[in-house]
Amino acid sequence: MAKKKQLRLIAEMARKVRAYRELKSRPRESQKYALDYETMRRPHTGKILPVLAWQDVRRESRLFSLLAGMRMFGVGRLFTRKSWLEDHTEPSYWQITKIKVDYTSENMDHGRAWGVLTYKGKQESEVKELDKVMHHDWRLVPKHIEQQFKDAKPLPEPPVRYVPYPPLLRAMLLAQHKKTYGSAVTDEPTMPLKRDVVLNKDYFRKEEEERQRTGGTPV
Repeated sequence: MAKKKQLRLIAEMARKVRAYRELKSRPRESQKYALDYETMRRPHTGKILPVLAWQDVRRESRLFSLLAGMRMFGVGRLFTRKSWLEDHTEPSYWQITKIKVDYTSENMDHGRAWGVLTYKGKQESEVKELDKVMHHDWRLVPKHIEQQFKDAKPLPEPPVRYVPYPPLLRAMLLAQHKKTYGSAVTDEPTMPLKRDVVLNKDYFRKEEEERQRTGGTPV
């Protein structure tokens, strides 16, 4: 019969204390992203912002700088970004559904936010955490044009373009087809210039979870 492993209470308590101290010693969002507007340097890291961002830093606002002065911290309102307004004709915006404010910050202008993203007129179905909330290019959508943003329809997808395969890959495909079916290809094989998946962080995270689930634990 295997000997039952004894629980080391003191070691377990010490581990929890170390984890708690490590958590408390981490810099908060207000410390990590604090900015000296005269030198354009972050005091915590000592890094200087890119020169191309200086104009937006002086003229535009961070997301929580807008939320901090609003009723209910802007829950239910629409927010867009300057870069989206300049790059796309279709409306792109976030509708805020949840806010977690860092109350230790001086003006309560730091924290985390969740919402529903509508990108280029296409609304996503799930609530996600907003990224890049510390960028100085957020804008509040005025209430009198909120419905105009919501009623906008996405532009139709352009037709998929096809191009010939590279010579070596084409030869491999023709040889594989002849080996499998015993006959030559009647139509010239072409390759579509369309990517069916979006290679963002959610895609790679799901791929990693799927690989761990199907691969199992190595023995």
